[in-house]
Amino acid sequence: MDPPVTDLTDSQAEARRASVGYNEVPEVRPSPLRRLARKFVGAIPALLEAALLLELVLERWVDASVIAALLVFNAGLSFVQESRTQHTLNLLRERLPVSARVRRGGTWRKIPARELVPGDLVELRMGDQVPADLRLVGGSGVRIDQSMLTGESEAVDRSAGADVYAGTTVTRGEATGTVTAIGASTRFGRTAEIVRKAEAPGRLERLVLGIVRYLVYYDLLLLGAVTAYGYLTGIPWPTLLPFALILLIVSIPVALPATFTLANAVGASDLAGQGVLVTGLSAVEEAATMTTLFTDKTGTLTQNRLTLKRAEPGPGESEATLLAYAASVADAATLDAIDAAILQEAQRRKIDPYPTRARVPFTPQTKRSEATIDRHGQTVRVVLGSPLTLAPLCGRDPAEAAAEAEQRGRGGERVLAVAAGAAAPLAWIGWLILADPPRPTSAAVVRRLQELGIRVVMVTGDTRATAEAVAGALGIGTQVVDRTEFLGNPRQGEVLAGVYPEDKYAVVRALQGAGEVVGMTGDGVNDAAAIRQADVGIAVDSATDVAKSAARLVLTEPGIDGIVPAVEAGRRVYRRLLTYTLVKLTKVVEIATLLAIGLLVTGEFVTTPQLILFLVFANDFVTMSLADDDAEPSPEPNRWDVRMLVGVAATLGAAWLALSFGIFYAAGPLLKLSLGSTQTLIFVDQVYLVQATVLLLRTPGSIWRRRPGRWVGLSTIGVVGAASVLALAGVAMAPVTPEALGVLAGAVVALMALLDRTKGWLMVRLSGPAPRPPVPIRAVHRP
Repeated sequence: MDPPVTDLTDSQAEARRASVGYNEVPEVRPSPLRRLARKFVGAIPALLEAALLLELVLERWVDASVIAALLVFNAGLSFVQESRTQHTLNLLRERLPVSARVRRGGTWRKIPARELVPGDLVELRMGDQVPADLRLVGGSGVRIDQSMLTGESEAVDRSAGADVYAGTTVTRGEATGTVTAIGASTRFGRTAEIVRKAEAPGRLERLVLGIVRYLVYYDLLLLGAVTAYGYLTGIPWPTLLPFALILLIVSIPVALPATFTLANAVGASDLAGQGVLVTGLSAVEEAATMTTLFTDKTGTLTQNRLTLKRAEPGPGESEATLLAYAASVADAATLDAIDAAILQEAQRRKIDPYPTRARVPFTPQTKRSEATIDRHGQTVRVVLGSPLTLAPLCGRDPAEAAAEAEQRGRGGERVLAVAAGAAAPLAWIGWLILADPPRPTSAAVVRRLQELGIRVVMVTGDTRATAEAVAGALGIGTQVVDRTEFLGNPRQGEVLAGVYPEDKYAVVRALQGAGEVVGMTGDGVNDAAAIRQADVGIAVDSATDVAKSAARLVLTEPGIDGIVPAVEAGRRVYRRLLTYTLVKLTKVVEIATLLAIGLLVTGEFVTTPQLILFLVFANDFVTMSLADDDAEPSPEPNRWDVRMLVGVAATLGAAWLALSFGIFYAAGPLLKLSLGSTQTLIFVDQVYLVQATVLLLRTPGSIWRRRPGRWVGLSTIGVVGAASVLALAGVAMAPVTPEALGVLAGAVVALMALLDRTKGWLMVRLSGPAPRPPVPIRAVHRP
């Protein structure tokens, strides 16, 4: 029954919107100039600025110009990538709008919440975020979670006449209300947003920053040795101090924030075209590490297009009576698949429901819906729901009801029961057996995820028999456990049956405690906690606003097809970032050691501070191109292995270091170069070695196995070519001979070929213990 209030017409709504505006709070953003200025503030820019100031004081204009260019380049690049990222998130926000069900001109419809105006009549259901300030005018009443706005841990009940506020969440019940305030005029001054801008760094970025912190300690040790040497040998402070400062700059990952942001933004943009929206950029790389995926059954693996396969009346009842009772509880307005299947079958058989006085909607907590009806002048309570839930209401043994339900659902059907009566105990009216066929693509998606090394676990509230039948048909497996069994050993089982939505949070926590990286799909308000807790929280296309707000990935197409490209894209991003990380760590180990030890052993600067700055510039330019490289995804879940990272960086760094010292010592006696030309040759040597390191580490196999991405190739050719031409021409550096460059290039290529043949063996040897394989263990049944 519609509420006794008048709704608005479309023309009235348009007129009010012209007067009060849209239902949104304009986001206050700093001006582009201020955002750009912030890029010059922080620990990394401060080092460059200190070096710039020092060079200006010493009147070294060329060095100062190079440092200034490096500072502006990195600040500008970070600014551009931040703007691109913000643009990406804005597009995601537009594709994930908060919607509202509103009645206009006598017709209920769904519209974007931003189009609401005061006076609109809005319907609220479980799982909705309240789209504006409302005064309730009808319905069964709702329970409201206000914790997002008030900090109250307990939900509050609200019924007709009460106010509810924008940004709160409906956790139970249904109601209608009239909009009293919108946008900035709401009590809390804002509407609910789905996509949050704040973005924490991903695991790999945190790991790299932690390693870099120790590398800085190593550099400080080298600096101490260099400073002491300079003091004892009388190197002038105006010469030594800029060298020491630049030595420290070499160790700082100046381009790290921009590189990680760009790589994740590229991955997010690619996924948006494949039915996956990324609400947190670091989720792209996190998907690469996922080892276990929990997935719902109904509506996710299955089509959620239920049909009533058969109705089995109880003793003394008829099919017509059973369907009439069930149709009386079903509510067409909810668009629920079960209700729709019951009503469709009743209409097909031309069975009319009994007049309904009141309804109590289904909730995951009660696992039932009910209605109060008028049957031949008698008030009757009718309950529709899980047989296990209805059994106590009818004085039946729940274990017996569960056994009968399992028997009826052995083919994977969903089994419900109907009970009715004027007083307790209710009479068992009969059984409803509904079929929900799997999606055509579900089995293939499950198989592909398993090929990618991901353990797929189906989570359902159905009985063991139903769950086992569906999971077996999809290739997930048939080892069924319940919540208690799983929590006792989280690595067991392929199917979790009889699970309530609120149990999913504990299930995720248990598996994370066992060292797994967990993905969780969900759609309801009660799934939100588990989705947020999961390492990779995934909301399916039919999810509520609350579930989507908790997720890091939102699927826009039915089913779980989008998870496969998300995993593959994540692993490509991981490979790009891993390459960047290894290149950065290798060059820090090699360059810092070369500069410091070179001075201590030879008494000479192996290359000049000015050329070091050119080198930092060239390195950042090349490594940034890795963010869009044509990377090869791993066939199994990635993991962050500190031992492998440090070991590979140290080994390659030592190999390059030996080559560089060999070139330095051979340049004079064999190549007949002066000290200045030798310093230039070491600069070119370092440029070549950066390109060699990128080509070596961008793929786990041979460097010829996969062509570099376009930008990697172009940047490599450009940087190598520019460094070679400048060295030959003697621009801003002492010139070198073509013969010297030829010898250098040959030595680099030869060593790169040798390392290319041994890098795979090296990575395996340096890797830590392999994680336990995600293979389910046979269930242990407890008494």
